[in-house]
Amino acid sequence: MNKPVLIIGAGGHAAVLVDILKQLNQEIIALVSPEKKLSHTVFDGILHLQNDDDVLQYNPEKVTLINGIGSIPSDSKNAPLRTKLYQHFKVHGYQFSNVISPYAIISPYATMAEGVQVMANSVLQTGATIGENSIINTAAVIEHDCEIGPHNHIAPGVILSGNVRTEELVHIGTGANVIQGIKIEKNTVVGAGAVISKNVPSDSIVYPARSSVKGISI
Repeated sequence: MNKPVLIIGAGGHAAVLVDILKQLNQEIIALVSPEKKLSHTVFDGILHLQNDDDVLQYNPEKVTLINGIGSIPSDSKNAPLRTKLYQHFKVHGYQFSNVISPYAIISPYATMAEGVQVMANSVLQTGATIGENSIINTAAVIEHDCEIGPHNHIAPGVILSGNVRTEELVHIGTGANVIQGIKIEKNTVVGAGAVISKNVPSDSIVYPARSSVKGISI
């Protein structure tokens, strides 16, 4: 990450990213967020821009962006804000930097696409692939040969056993566990604490307390 960066967003997720970037001695040009006042002290001293169009004053060949918008599940008809902003700035020619905590454990045989974020104490094992604009959150474990699709959020404490595959726009909630060889199709939300032992079709919501996906036993 050689170019200076602009961070889109200034909430809790952005605060974690700024903390990581400061640990890496990365130059941060500005935060871009409509809030009039920023609430996290980690943002102190960083220029605050309040309009997304302010980004366009920066040459996309001289800066990169970081997606600081957290991943909140959305319905299948509307892409989450995080995804929309990523796609918006890509159209304007900007690239997104990866943010990798120095406290993550990543195999040299794992691969990550553009804009991937990996938080502290996460593990990416050999053969794992992570799709663009995806978040591997704190202490998540991505075992060997897993394929994580674009615009995913693997929340804190999730464990994916080997050869798990997810399609685009999958959200796996905090502490969920997925056994080996499972496929989770697009636009799916897996609730916190769920245990997934069968393939999950697209546009599903898994409710761990009910152990079902739209009436299908998990």
